[in-house]
Amino acid sequence: MSSEILFDPLMDLRLIVALALIMTAICGFALWRGLTGWWLRSLGAVILLATLMGPVLQREDRDELADVVLLLHDQTSSQQLGTREARSEGAIEELTNRLNARRMTEVRRINVRDAEGDQGTALMGALKDALASEPSGRVAGIIAVSDGRVHDLEESPDLPAPLHLLHTGLEGDWDRRLIVRDAPAFAILGEPITLRLRIEDSGAAPGDVEAPLEISVDGEEPQRVNIPIGADIEIPVVLPHGGRNVLQFTVPTGDGELTDRNNSAIVQINGVRDRLRVLLVSGEPHPGGRTWRNLLKSDSSVDLVHFTILRPPSKQDGVPVDELSLIAFPTRELFLEKIDDFDLIIFDRYKRRGILPSLYLQFVVDYVNDGGAVLLAAGPDFATADSLYRSPLSEILPAGPTARVVNKPYVPKVSDVGNRHPVTAGLPQVDDWGEWLRIVDVVPERGNVVMTGADDRPLLTLDRVGEGRVALLSSDQAWLWARGYDGGGPQLELLRRLAHWMMAEPELEEEALWGEAIGQKMRILRRSLADEVGDVEVTTPSGNTVFLPLEEIEPGLFEARFDGPEIGLYRLANGDQSAVIGLGPAAPREYAEVIATGSVLEPVIAPLRGGIVSLENGVPKLRDVRAGRPAAGNGWIGLTPRNAFETLSVSRTQLLPPWVLLLVISAFIIGAWLREGRQ
Repeated sequence: MSSEILFDPLMDLRLIVALALIMTAICGFALWRGLTGWWLRSLGAVILLATLMGPVLQREDRDELADVVLLLHDQTSSQQLGTREARSEGAIEELTNRLNARRMTEVRRINVRDAEGDQGTALMGALKDALASEPSGRVAGIIAVSDGRVHDLEESPDLPAPLHLLHTGLEGDWDRRLIVRDAPAFAILGEPITLRLRIEDSGAAPGDVEAPLEISVDGEEPQRVNIPIGADIEIPVVLPHGGRNVLQFTVPTGDGELTDRNNSAIVQINGVRDRLRVLLVSGEPHPGGRTWRNLLKSDSSVDLVHFTILRPPSKQDGVPVDELSLIAFPTRELFLEKIDDFDLIIFDRYKRRGILPSLYLQFVVDYVNDGGAVLLAAGPDFATADSLYRSPLSEILPAGPTARVVNKPYVPKVSDVGNRHPVTAGLPQVDDWGEWLRIVDVVPERGNVVMTGADDRPLLTLDRVGEGRVALLSSDQAWLWARGYDGGGPQLELLRRLAHWMMAEPELEEEALWGEAIGQKMRILRRSLADEVGDVEVTTPSGNTVFLPLEEIEPGLFEARFDGPEIGLYRLANGDQSAVIGLGPAAPREYAEVIATGSVLEPVIAPLRGGIVSLENGVPKLRDVRAGRPAAGNGWIGLTPRNAFETLSVSRTQLLPPWVLLLVISAFIIGAWLREGRQ
C-alpha cells in the first residue's frame, strides 16, 4: 500500500494565482499598518488557497515485481575450444543458483549459437531481442558468459542496466592462425600469380620466429616452406590447368595451441587462357571460309592466323612471278618452327597440292599426339585422291571417305551420343533448323558421331588422339545457316562450342566430374557419354568416405547432393574422374581470433560502469549498487535493484470535509477581527 497527497484545483489555476496575489497584498497592507491580526488573516488566506487547490489523499494497492537479470550463455564454436565449455556451464549453473536465491529476482537465460552464413557470434543481436521482450524498468543487470569475441558490435542496444562480461579464457592460451591477405579469383595459365599470406601468433605464444607452411594444389602432395611469423609474405603460384584450381595452405598445429581450425585456408582460383592462337588454312576461296574467319575474329580471346591458298603452284596462267602480289605459304615457319604455338589448327576445304609435304603433315600428327587439336572441315575434295586422308593425317582422322559426295538437301540432326555431348547437347531450336545441301560420305573408324546428315551419314565426328583432339566436319555447308538459308540454324553456337572443345575448355569436357559449393552444401555433377556412371565417392577432410548415387537430370549429366559435415577440402572420385572442392569459408569467422578478450565489448560495458572478469579466478560475487555508481570491483559485480511494481487499485479521498475547512477559515478571520477590535 502506498499513499500520497495530490491536488485537484476547484477552479482555474489562473484565478487561484490571482486570488493569492490579492490576499498577499491585503496581508502585507495589514502588516504595514501594524494590525495585530495580520498573521491570523494570513493563515486563513493560506488555508483558503489550499482548499481551492482541492487536496486529496490517493491510496494505491501495489504488487511488487521481481527484478530481471539477463544471463547470456555463449555457445558458439569458439566456446567449444579447450575447457571453455565446462567452465561456462559451471559458471552459468552457479550464477543461476545465486540469482534464484536473491529476493524478488528472475533469471532470463539466453543461449547464443553460431549465426548463419559465417557471421560469427551475434551476441549483441541476441541481447537486443531479449531486451525487446522485457520491460526496461525491471532489468537489474546483464551478465554475459563468453570469450568476448563478438562480431555484431554495431547491433548494440541502449542498455537499461550494467553489462558484465565473464570471459572464459585462460592466461596461458595461445593460438597460431593463417591469414590469406590477397588472392585473385582468376589467373592466366602459364603466368605466375602472387598470393599474400601471413602467419600470426596471439596470446601466450612460444615466441617462434618461423613456422612451416604446406602448399597443396588440387589435393596433390604438398610442398613445405618455412616462412616468418608476423610478417606478410608473397608466394608465387602457377596454375597447372584451366578451370577451377583448389589451393590449400596449412600450418602444422603447435604444441599447446588452442585450435588448428584456423591453421588452414582454401583458395579457389579459376584458370583461364590468356590468348587462344588458332591457325586457319583455307584450301580455296569459298563462302564457308568467311564464316570461320568471322567466328574466330569475333572472339576477343582468340588470335587468328588465316591463310587462303589462292594460287597453287600447279596453276599456269602466264603471269610473271615478279608481278604477283601473293606471298609464298610459310610452311616451314608454321608447321615446323611455330606449330606448338597454336592451340588449334583448322583445315578448311584443304587438299594435297604439293604445298604441304608429307613431312610437315607428319609434324601435325605429332602435334596432335602431344596435346594439339586439329579440325578438318571437309569439302568435295576430301572424297578424291587428293584428300588429306591420303596423307599421314589418316593416323589421327576419326573417319575415312568412301569417295562419294552426296548432293541433296537434308537437315542436320543431333545423334543419341550428341544429345549427351556438351558440344551438341541442348543446341537451341533443334526442331527448326534449315537445310544443308552437301555431305561427304565417310565411314567412322573411331571417336563419337555427334551429328548426322543425309540418310544418317556421319556429319560431325569427334575423337581424342594421344593427348590431343581431332574433329571431322563432313560438309562445307555450315555457312548456309549463317546466311539464314531455309531459316538458318545455330551455326555460331555450334562452331563456337566445337572450337572451344578442341581447345580443351573445361566446361565442354564430355567426361568430367566437379562440385559446386553453396555454404556447407555441395552439388556434385558428373558429365559422361555413358548411360550409367555408378556412385560417386566423397572423402571428407577427416578421411571418412561416403558413397552417393548419381541420378541423371538430363542426357549425359548426373547429379548428387551432399551436406558437408566439416569445413575443408573434399575429394570426389567416380571411375577415372576425380575432383576436389572446398566447403566453407577460407577462414571461418568464428575461428579467425579465438583468444578470449574484453576489449571488443569494452565500449558497450564502460558507459554503465560494468565489469570484465576472468572466470579463471572463479565466479564473482553479486552485490546491489545504486544506478550511476561503479557496478564492478575486485571479485564482485553489481546489480541495480529496480523496485518495480504493478498497481492493482487506486482510491482517492478528501483530506477534510468542506464544512470543516470553512469553519477553520472563519475562525481565523473572526479571530483576527476580534483581536484588532480590542485594540
